[in-house]
Amino acid sequence: MTPIPTDIPLKIGGLIFPKMDQCDFTGPFEALARVPSSTFFTIWKDKQPVRDMAGMQLVADTTFDEAPQLDVLLVPGGHGQEALMADEAVIGFIRRQAAGARYVYSVCTGALLCGAAGLLQGKRATTHWTAMATLPFFGAIPSDDRVVIDGKYVSAGGVTSGIDGSLIMVSLLRGETVAQELQLYMNYDPKPPFNAGSPKTAPAPILETVTQRAAPITAQRLATAKAYQDKVASDASKDASATA
Repeated sequence: MTPIPTDIPLKIGGLIFPKMDQCDFTGPFEALARVPSSTFFTIWKDKQPVRDMAGMQLVADTTFDEAPQLDVLLVPGGHGQEALMADEAVIGFIRRQAAGARYVYSVCTGALLCGAAGLLQGKRATTHWTAMATLPFFGAIPSDDRVVIDGKYVSAGGVTSGIDGSLIMVSLLRGETVAQELQLYMNYDPKPPFNAGSPKTAPAPILETVTQRAAPITAQRLATAKAYQDKVASDASKDASATA
């Protein structure tokens, strides 16, 4: 894809919400907030502080009503995502912004919010490995790639994948040279101390422990995704009956 000339200013915005995983937001922010000739907006329903899953406090500088049409919308995940799946204010905001955005970029289970907004139908996408089984319920084609690009929809896997995805986003927006400069500035040269960062490589006991620990939220996400699919099917049936 051809990068956008730097004389064209860009508006980039990231959603925050209670019980999000702050790294899904702050990791990408490190790169996206430094895109040349751009403005970054931190967005929520209001400007009251919210706390992430571990208690970190974040504050929006822009509300849904104040937000301009964005060129890039960042949608993070975290346990709090589950409570927003039927929140029309949130889902409606994502849907409206997506209609005019150049790119929608989800990190971790932010992909599920995009799915609830109807953005994943027929799209390749990725998410946190514990939530991968939910993607087909939103019409998505699951991929275990760390970052997936399908048209203007870009998705990154769990948590730290968002840093990789954000550098790819920078390359899409301003070119590979700018992305590489930012990567060097960030000293992003990951060398994990353990080979346990993927379910494909983690030792079996580690994988079992983490899978069991995530089991309650995984089951809840699957139930919500199935309910979404059932509702879509029910609505389609009603529409067909009304036009028959």
